[in-house]
Amino acid sequence: MSTYVIGDVQGCMGAFLELLGAVAFDPRRDRLWITGDLVNRGEDSIGLLRWCMAHDAQVTAVLGNHDLHLLAVAGGHVPPHRKDTLGEILEAPDRAEVLDWLRRRPMLHRQDGWLMVHAGLLPAWTAEVAEALARELESVLRGPDGDAFLADMYGNEPRKWKAKHAGQDRLRFIANVMTRLRYVQDDGGLEFQNKGAPTDAPGDLTPWFDAPKRKNRDVRILFGHWSTLGLLLRDDVVSLDTGCLWGGQLSAFRLEDGRLFQVQCQARRQPRPPA
Repeated sequence: MSTYVIGDVQGCMGAFLELLGAVAFDPRRDRLWITGDLVNRGEDSIGLLRWCMAHDAQVTAVLGNHDLHLLAVAGGHVPPHRKDTLGEILEAPDRAEVLDWLRRRPMLHRQDGWLMVHAGLLPAWTAEVAEALARELESVLRGPDGDAFLADMYGNEPRKWKAKHAGQDRLRFIANVMTRLRYVQDDGGLEFQNKGAPTDAPGDLTPWFDAPKRKNRDVRILFGHWSTLGLLLRDDVVSLDTGCLWGGQLSAFRLEDGRLFQVQCQARRQPRPPA
């Protein structure tokens, strides 16, 4: 049995199927992890979701910012963005089933010394704290207060974590860290304006995974989200958003031996900004 971790797909179904062929994925024995952002901007988001649902026993996918955005749009809480390609999902005859499946995906998955999250973890959180906070947000998303959260999900505040945060501020902070994080400031606060590569970042910003005294180094973290960072294979972190949507590659990392597999993607958006 092999476990393959795939970076942001964003509805790029053709590249996804090609990558599965490249790794000779066999659903009878193999497992697939996906770092979130299953949908939006690619050519077949509904097809990707239906494939994952049909292989639910083999697929573990965490929620990304585009996935949460779909749930918010579907709930009527925000209008779609101009570049969104969510119409086929919203108009699908199996819309309710698909959205319910998506809503029940985890924010974070931890197994056998690995931790998968879409964007990252706050350096001040241990893996145990992050896992507990993920379960907290998941419970809200799947419960009667899920729509209330989605309606008030957008925003950059609060900027700094306090354990005493409650209500929407607390939930928004958790979601922002797990689905939007790239950089932290010197005081530990979140920063969302800079989306470029670390080599181009201002001096007061640090990639979350390089923050001093990061408390979650006891697990190896798998993440996507940061297309301008691209592929990063380190002992402590593995970054797998290699910009498929922008004409880069779709990448798969095999957990058992660290082997990388990639297929070339057709650009769906130009120029190539961060996803």
